[in-house]
Amino acid sequence: MASKNAPSPWTPPEGSWASSAARRRNMQAIRSRDTKPEQLIRRLVHAQGLRYRVAARPLPQLRRTADMVFRPAKVAVFIDGCYWHGCPDHYVPPKTNPGYWSDKVAGNVTRDRDTDRKLEDAGWLVLRFWEHEPSDECAARISTEVQQRREALKSEKKES
Repeated sequence: MASKNAPSPWTPPEGSWASSAARRRNMQAIRSRDTKPEQLIRRLVHAQGLRYRVAARPLPQLRRTADMVFRPAKVAVFIDGCYWHGCPDHYVPPKTNPGYWSDKVAGNVTRDRDTDRKLEDAGWLVLRFWEHEPSDECAARISTEVQQRREALKSEKKES
């Protein structure tokens, strides 16, 4: 039996995005959902009495999920990681395999803008927050926006 500290026998295939077995393990361990900032914001929003869907598609034809979805109010919330979404304050280009990773992040940013546009065109409000933003401020903004949209929906129903 191999020891826990023994180097991995895995070697990346030629041209792989993983520059080493350790890098591959590190990248695979990064969560795509249920990150600590997401969980904290969800907890705060839930404590304010709001209910939502987690990691759901706001639009069935859009193969992208939002971190929180308030369907009747048409509000989609995204909590973006500074590295993966190119935060202007915290993104640092990688030293290892910079071409691949910088292109990957640029693609993520392009996809984010496309997602925003498609949701807004369908009448959705898109709220994006960086993982470093204060969770209580994010939760307060989400709560305010959702409640305003719910009130607007009630007013529309009364008028018709």
